[in-house]
Amino acid sequence: MVKNLKNRIILSAGIFSYLILLFLRIPLSRFIGDAGVGLFAPAFELFLLASLVISYGMSHAMSGIIRYRVKRDRYRNAGKVFRTAFFMNLVMGAVMALFVLLFSAWIADVLVLERLCRMAVLAAAPCIFFSALIGAFRGYFNGYGLGVLTAHSQYIEKIAMLVGAILAGRALNGYGQKVAALLQTEAHSYAFGALGAMLGVMASQIVTLLHLLVLYVIYAGTLRGRLGQDNSRRAETRFEIQRMLLGNMIPLAVTAVLSNLFMLVDQRFFNYYMNVTQHGTTRTAQWGCFYGKFAALIGMGAAVSILSVHGMTGKISGAYEHEEYRNMRERMGRAVRNASIVSFPAAIYLAVLAKPLSECCYGRPTAQITVLSGWLQKGAALVVLFTFCFLFGQLLHKMHMSKEFFLTALVSFAVHVVVAYLMVQRMQMGVDGLLASLVFLFGIYMILAFIFVNKRVKYKPDWFTGIVFPFAAAAVSGVVAYLLNLVLLETVGAVLTILISLIVGLFFYIFILMILRVLGEAELQELPLGFLFILLGRNIGVL
Repeated sequence: MVKNLKNRIILSAGIFSYLILLFLRIPLSRFIGDAGVGLFAPAFELFLLASLVISYGMSHAMSGIIRYRVKRDRYRNAGKVFRTAFFMNLVMGAVMALFVLLFSAWIADVLVLERLCRMAVLAAAPCIFFSALIGAFRGYFNGYGLGVLTAHSQYIEKIAMLVGAILAGRALNGYGQKVAALLQTEAHSYAFGALGAMLGVMASQIVTLLHLLVLYVIYAGTLRGRLGQDNSRRAETRFEIQRMLLGNMIPLAVTAVLSNLFMLVDQRFFNYYMNVTQHGTTRTAQWGCFYGKFAALIGMGAAVSILSVHGMTGKISGAYEHEEYRNMRERMGRAVRNASIVSFPAAIYLAVLAKPLSECCYGRPTAQITVLSGWLQKGAALVVLFTFCFLFGQLLHKMHMSKEFFLTALVSFAVHVVVAYLMVQRMQMGVDGLLASLVFLFGIYMILAFIFVNKRVKYKPDWFTGIVFPFAAAAVSGVVAYLLNLVLLETVGAVLTILISLIVGLFFYIFILMILRVLGEAELQELPLGFLFILLGRNIGVL
């Protein structure tokens, strides 16, 4: 059991790392304020987008190319792929970092309409450069079958980022308060806080790069020893390798950017709306609350739901490649059911417990907490949409449907931009417009990805067991949690309200699923305290 847990933690390193990134925003908002997070957001999003291109994109491209050669004992060509990719990333990272440095004023003033975020954007430039080198080393280790080392480096990176961003953000926010007092401008304290947070991100990149460099020195000697077993028929030229790398990297990187660009675009639309409606003074703090609180809680709910299907996408695509179509459809059905069983209650509990969750994470009740609670109630459905987007999007990627994957990301992003422009800028709906545009983004992505996947899988959904029954059970348990929330919040506080409501709500949820025969003994045995439900089910005759 312990070994399986370790394997799952390693295989799900990307999702756990994403959870840490989202969690980072909660304490960060306490130390540098909502306005500080609002200034930190564009710099951090630029760093993430650049990393998707030169770190994520190149890492996946080179790992596949290296793995192909290693399996055929072509070690000299595999080493040449790494050296070529490393040099390409070095150049691309330097160019992107230089672009951010030179155009930091334009990015701040024009791209996101947030002048004081320029210092944080400047700090993002070296982060981009170091991220490029990290991506090259990760691709190298993945290519040689040492993915465990890559997973460890992801945890080291995100934990270092969490600690570094909080400590540096808090320290520079304190210095910024002194500067703000001297200049009689409070906003400077938030600008320095955002700068400190990005410097903490930069420190995490340096720590991760040094970690990977040490591992490379340790393992490179052993891997070079295989050169005596080399079976390469000919030495591949750098031009050939560069063409293969770019051919594999560009489609994946562009698709990844299109799938993650929406937050930067939304900040631009939102800032424009706040400026023209004469709310420019509260603009930065409002976006900081949206980015650092609302998006963090929604994202964590979605990430937890994704864990229930993450390991199944590889099994589905593997069955497809081996032409085990019946097995593939059965696994597809289980994946959809798992996504429903986890994401529906996650979304509903997030909505009905929005107020105590907001108070628990961000402090005593304020007008801002009330606003945040309303956003969570309206946007909780994004948890479900994002979970199914991940499931179908991963299947597109793993089943090598590159054109369909790109088209899905392009169309959904284009629709999102149009809806956000109309609702936020033209109709001046503010955050409500952003929430509606996000529903369009993930809704269209989910529908298109499912259509494309289903052309290959030919899967016929079991609407009752897979969708209707889990939703009905989640809705009933959500009503129970909501009623408990009404009774308990004012008397026992936010933390106990959340614990009691979740425990009782989940009991009703699992019990109803058991009665509806969505969950059987095999599934219940995998749940904590599942044996109690098995005994209960046997006594009442439903198992």
